[in-house]
Amino acid sequence: MEQNTSLQQQLLDAGVHFGHLKKKWNPKMLPYIFAEKKGIHIIDLNKTVDGLQEASAALKQIAKSGKKIMFVATKKQAKEIVSECAAKVNMPFATERWLGGMLTNFNTVRKSVKKMQSIEKMLNDGSAESLTKKERLTLTRDKEKMEKVLGGIAQLGRLPAALFLVDIGHEHIALAEAKRLGITTFGMVDTNCDPNKVDYAIPANDDATKSIAIITNYITAAIAEGAAERQASKDDDVEEVDNESEKKAARLLAEAEAEAARGGRSRGAGGPGAGQPKRRVPGGASRRPQSGGSGPGGGRR
Repeated sequence: MEQNTSLQQQLLDAGVHFGHLKKKWNPKMLPYIFAEKKGIHIIDLNKTVDGLQEASAALKQIAKSGKKIMFVATKKQAKEIVSECAAKVNMPFATERWLGGMLTNFNTVRKSVKKMQSIEKMLNDGSAESLTKKERLTLTRDKEKMEKVLGGIAQLGRLPAALFLVDIGHEHIALAEAKRLGITTFGMVDTNCDPNKVDYAIPANDDATKSIAIITNYITAAIAEGAAERQASKDDDVEEVDNESEKKAARLLAEAEAEAARGGRSRGAGGPGAGQPKRRVPGGASRRPQSGGSGPGGGRR
C-alpha cells in the first residue's frame, strides 16, 4: 500500500494526472477521469497505477520469455526518453517517424536495414576507398538518412511480440498495423483517445516530458527485471544440464564396466567349449556309417 501511495505521489509530481481540455475529450475515457478543473479533465491516478502495474506485469512476462517489445514514440517531447529507455533494455524502437508498413511489410523493411548495414560495412572496412569522393559522400548521406529511421530496428530479426506506444492517437498507423498482425499493444492513453484500441491502456498525460519519462522508466524497469529473470533461469538450466551430463556419463561408464566384467566371466566358464558340439553336428553325419546304418545314409549323400 505504501508503495502505491509513493508511486501515486511520484505520478502526481510528474503531472501525469493532467488531461486535455474538456471539449477535446473522448467519452470512452469517462471511467478514467477523476474530475474536471478549469475546463481541463483530471485523470484518476488510482486507475493510472492499476493500468501501469498490469501493463508492467504483462511486459515483464514477455521479456522473460525472450521476445521483443518495440517502443514507438515519434512525438518531439518523447523521442529522446523512449530511445534511451529502449536502448537500456536492448529493445527495438521507432522514434523518428513510423514508416508505413514497418510491421505489415516487414520483409521489405528488413531489406532496407540490410542495405544500410552493407553500406556501413563498406565505409568501415575500406572497400569504399575505390569509389570517387562524390560517390562516398552519397553513400554516407544515404546511410545517415536510413540510420535515422531504421537504426532502432536494425537488430530486429522478426516481428516484435508487443508494442509500447506513447500516444495512441499520434501513433495510429503503428497501432493499426499491430492490430492487423495480432501483436499485443500497450499504450499511454490521454483523455482525447479511445482506451479500447489498445490491449493494455495506461491512462496518463502523454504530452508532458516528465509524465512520459516516469511511465516509460517504470515500464523499462519491469522489462529489465523480466530479462534478468530469464538470464538467471538460463544459468540454472546450464548448471542442471551439466549435472545431468555428468550423471549420464558416470552411469554409462558403470554399465560399460559391468558389461565387460560379465563378458570376462562367460569366457572363463568355457564358452567356446560349449559351442563346439554345435559346430560338430554336421560333421557327426560322417561318423554314423561306423555305428551302423551305412547303406541308406550313403545313398542320401
